[in-house]
Amino acid sequence: MQPIKLLTNWLAKNAKIGHCLFTIKDLAGLYPDLSNAALKTLLSRAVKSGYLEKICRGVYLYSQNYVNDGQILFHTAALLRADDFNYISLETALSDAGVISQVPINHISIMSSGRSSTINCGKYGTIEFIHTMQKPEQISRQLFYDQACKLWRANIDLALRDMKATRRNLDLLIKE
Repeated sequence: MQPIKLLTNWLAKNAKIGHCLFTIKDLAGLYPDLSNAALKTLLSRAVKSGYLEKICRGVYLYSQNYVNDGQILFHTAALLRADDFNYISLETALSDAGVISQVPINHISIMSSGRSSTINCGKYGTIEFIHTMQKPEQISRQLFYDQACKLWRANIDLALRDMKATRRNLDLLIKE
C-alpha cells in the first residue's frame, strides 16, 4: 500500500472527535522502516494534499474530525510538553478569571518545567512557555485540572505570584 494511502486510512479509522492532533512520534509507528527525513517528507506531502494541517513544528491536525472548540493552542501545548510539568498561568489564567482588563487573543501563557520558548502556531496563534523552577508538590493546592484544556490551571493567587516572579506588566490588573 502506498505510504500516503496507509496514512489516510489510519487517520480515518483512528482519529476521533477530541483526538485529532498528532505528533511525528505518534505517526512514526505506521512506518517503522522509514527514516525520520523520509517521514517528514511524507507528512509534508500529506499537508500539501490537504490530508493534514501543520499546526507547528512536529504537530499535525487531522481536520476532518476537528471540532473548533477554541482549545487547539492548549491541546498543542499539552502535546509539545507532555514530559514536563505545565500549567496555565499569567495573563491567560488572569484574563479567564476576569482579573485583567484585556483578553489575550490567540496567545496563551504556560508555566513549564521545560525551557522558555515561544511557539508560533500560524493562524491559531502563539504558545508562550515560561520556565518555572516550582515543583508540583509546592503549588498543588493552587492548581486545578482544566478538562477542556487538558492542562493544569493556576488559581488567581498563583497566577498573580507568577506575574510578579516573571516581572510581567501588572498595569492590566483591574484594581479592586
